[in-house]
Amino acid sequence: MATGHGLSLTAVSQLSWRNLWRNQRRTIIMLLAIAVGVWAMIFMTALMRGMVDQMIEDGIDALPGYVQLHHPDYRDDPNVENSLPPPGPELLVALGSPPVEAWARRVKVPAMASSERNNRAVMLLGVDPQPEIAVGFDPSSIVAGRFLEGPNDPGLVVGRKLLERLETDLGKRIVIMSQGPNNSIADRGFRIVGVFEGKLSAQEENLVYAAIGTTQELLGMGEQISEIAVKGGDYRDASALYAWVEQAAGGQYEVLPWTKLDTYLGLMLGVMDGFVLVWVVVIFMALSFGLVNTLMMAVFERVREFGLMQALGMKPASILYQVLLEALMLLTLGLLLGNVMAVASIMPLRDGIDLSIVAEGIEMMGASSTLYPALKPKDLVMANTVVIVLGILTSLLPAWRASRYRPVEAIAKT
Repeated sequence: MATGHGLSLTAVSQLSWRNLWRNQRRTIIMLLAIAVGVWAMIFMTALMRGMVDQMIEDGIDALPGYVQLHHPDYRDDPNVENSLPPPGPELLVALGSPPVEAWARRVKVPAMASSERNNRAVMLLGVDPQPEIAVGFDPSSIVAGRFLEGPNDPGLVVGRKLLERLETDLGKRIVIMSQGPNNSIADRGFRIVGVFEGKLSAQEENLVYAAIGTTQELLGMGEQISEIAVKGGDYRDASALYAWVEQAAGGQYEVLPWTKLDTYLGLMLGVMDGFVLVWVVVIFMALSFGLVNTLMMAVFERVREFGLMQALGMKPASILYQVLLEALMLLTLGLLLGNVMAVASIMPLRDGIDLSIVAEGIEMMGASSTLYPALKPKDLVMANTVVIVLGILTSLLPAWRASRYRPVEAIAKT
């Protein structure tokens, strides 16, 4: 197929490929530079994506649910006075239909946990065990004893860190004290029946689980609840679930998606895609100087050759296409090598990277001590697209320079 500029596309491609390997050492060095740059883009993006995803998933597990319903005043003043009635028939039908996958009632109030040696401020969670597991609690996180067995279980499940702070142990009793109706004091002794290990140490220190019926009895709140947690679909886009639940709630509740309940995590999710693009562009901008230098050196070495080719009838546009094809071939080979290196280095780390040596530091950011790299197809596509587009743009200068030589002057150069 003719290019319309004197040479067929096949002929220009063959010339570009041969010229690319004329100086093998320079080409190999540039290939390795592009490959390492692409590997760095994809590998570091996978690490950052994995860390952010883990932060969000851990945060949602602690909330839990992708959408929550509260009394309008509950988040400002989380006491039993700002509770909800049990869900009505219309809401129950909506919660039992797609896109809802699971939902759970919860009583959630601040409390004080006291042992014979110490006391700590905690968040008391009254839960129905099976629905709570469906919306986020991981039964495998129980490291000693058991989880709650029913809505009226008299036991208490506490975090491992809280157990240490209270200087008590599994099977012993502690007192939970909170505020009941009309500012009354509600307290009760609970036997610790289970110990859980949270993904974040803050969860282990602050959360205690009791059965929802037992908690309602303690607080004297009848069938009232603090919140309804709803899960369904992809947490990255909870808009459909939120709209469904909000419509069913009929304006009687404050309905919020997790991005509003935890604005920090919501911001992290929104910023991540922009960060990936900036990261990829910055890395390749550094590489582009090497690419331009390599192509310009190749052009300067072949000035007489370009002049001779024009003297023999090759049009300037064909020379421009030839140099651009050389750059495109160099970029494509570097991308292939870089992608293979990235996938080969990320796949063995799928089971996680243990960062326990710096656990306290990263937990301050809301991340767990195990990092799971996340290789997303869209990140691969973005990195490869940016490299190709910016690579072609940076190749335009040397290609244009090569096409602008006058044949007589170029042949006369030594």
